[in-house]
Amino acid sequence: MNKPKKMVKPQTMKRVIKLLFECYPVMLPVTIFCILFSSAAAAVPDVFIQKVITIIEKWEPTSDWAGATKELVPGLIVLVVIYVLSLAAVYIYTQLMAFITQGFLAKLRSKLFDGMQNLPIRFFDTHKTGDIMSVYTNDIDTLRQLVSQAIPSLLRAGSVVVCVFGVMLYYSIWMTLILVLGVIAMMYVSKKMGGGSAKYFIRQQKSLGETEGYIQEMMNGQKIIKVFCRENEIQKGFDEVNEVLYKDGYKAHAYANSLGPVIMNIGNVLYVIMAVAGGLFYLSGIRNISLSLNPVFSIATAVTFLNMTKQFTGNVNQCSQQINAIVMAMAGAERIFEIMDEAPEVDDGYVTLVNAKIDDEGNITESKKRTGVWAWKHPHGDGTITYTRLAGDVTLDDVDFEYRDNHPILHNVTVFANPGQKVAFVGATGAGKTTITNLINRFYDIADGKIRYDGININKIKKSDLRRSLAIVLQDTNLFTGTVMDNIRYGNLDATDEECIKAATLVGADDFISRLPKGYETEITNNGANLSQGQRQMIAIARAAVADPPVMILDEATSSIDTRTEAIVQRGMDNLMKGRTVFVIAHRLSTVKNSDVIMVLEKGRIIERGTHEKLLEEKGKYYQLYTGAFELE
Repeated sequence: MNKPKKMVKPQTMKRVIKLLFECYPVMLPVTIFCILFSSAAAAVPDVFIQKVITIIEKWEPTSDWAGATKELVPGLIVLVVIYVLSLAAVYIYTQLMAFITQGFLAKLRSKLFDGMQNLPIRFFDTHKTGDIMSVYTNDIDTLRQLVSQAIPSLLRAGSVVVCVFGVMLYYSIWMTLILVLGVIAMMYVSKKMGGGSAKYFIRQQKSLGETEGYIQEMMNGQKIIKVFCRENEIQKGFDEVNEVLYKDGYKAHAYANSLGPVIMNIGNVLYVIMAVAGGLFYLSGIRNISLSLNPVFSIATAVTFLNMTKQFTGNVNQCSQQINAIVMAMAGAERIFEIMDEAPEVDDGYVTLVNAKIDDEGNITESKKRTGVWAWKHPHGDGTITYTRLAGDVTLDDVDFEYRDNHPILHNVTVFANPGQKVAFVGATGAGKTTITNLINRFYDIADGKIRYDGININKIKKSDLRRSLAIVLQDTNLFTGTVMDNIRYGNLDATDEECIKAATLVGADDFISRLPKGYETEITNNGANLSQGQRQMIAIARAAVADPPVMILDEATSSIDTRTEAIVQRGMDNLMKGRTVFVIAHRLSTVKNSDVIMVLEKGRIIERGTHEKLLEEKGKYYQLYTGAFELE
């Protein structure tokens, strides 16, 4: 087990406060003013009580009651006015704080989500989904507690402490010095115990994210777990991560729960000490050293100090209680800022995809209207602009790639895919087939070599435009909550219903969609749990078809479809692939037989290339795979 982390960084709190002021530059100061005003008003009663006791001390049975009353009434009126204003301030800041808290969290979630959209695929490949979700739920919630509860409580308690301390200093420096010694003891205990809880609260946040990540992973794999009867093993795995969370949480709260009672009892001891000291000062007739006009240490001063001591220590305890909430919030904020500070996907491309028109002489010009013809707009350093028609000519020239340093995946890969060609990649798992397609759409950047698209280096093409010219169908289908029509239209948001239906018909999906309860308006939930795997895959293929791209990538696109359905889809896909450059990755060698060129990969290298017939004649690796089994394992 790793040692507990140190306290959170001080700049984390500064960053949270800065974000708060950026979101609410006017409303937040108004709220803080109301909190401080209502808290300062809490010190007024002690002053009034001291004045009342002083008058009573001077009062005798033969004294003038009317005079005493006249002396008290103005102070009483002032007290009532201050309390009314304090009540108004409390109402204002509670309403504003509720608005600020929820608004701040909404803006923070939006900022976090917007930034996440710009992160590279590598980030999602290396972070658990459940751990990321924990940031949006648990870590954001710690900031809710900070903004709505901890900060207001800290401001209230802190301002009361300052005001009461000032009043105490005014009445008696001797008594105030005794109080200061007690406060030093409180601060020492708070530092020791609060620091201990802080270490484990930080670990608790991390453990919570890991636990939720494990739970989500197991929920997604329930079918596999049950098929292989691994319930007991999964339970043991959960018990392990849950035990770590339990220990971190126990230690954090053991420290935290002890802090309040300890501080409170120190306050009680201090109260007794102050009472004894006040009595001794009064009986000894010691001359008071203070800013007060009355140099004599009186009963009124002693009683007032006892009330203020209780109030002072109570608010110091309140401040110490916020340490845990602040530490948890800072631990959560650090995890939030870690994602927000992740380097976004680099995109230094300047070649863009535009609507184009082509005249009778073959000249290409840009059009503001949709023409159905696309071209690459390529600005040059001398100020000129050239237009190249989007054709789907893809070339990989001597490409090397590695996911991690010194762990090469592809070596000297060269591929020529002319417009309209169907290029297939076959090979064992881990040979590098999917990696090649990930490089074409720039999910990852190559280490060496060149990839050109219609003769343009893809590093010069803006990533969003590059990916807009491609369509991809993955083995793992992702459908979104919405109707079947919505999921097909996801490939082209401008597509009409007729175009979506045409795309579905083209790939053979219209038949089963029409037989759904509400046809194309059937709702899809939970990633298409109400559909078969093959139906989900056919919708994904229709989604790619409606995008109408010049280049398509089919990564095991028919692997989840039975043989009969595959034949139907294959006919539709053959129509779809006409005139397009298509990259096919398949384990079923029967699906790549009609490819223009088949490339056999082994350990990141292309060891054979040619047509189906040519490769069979060579009797190499492809021949062995094809004659040995139609399924490449």
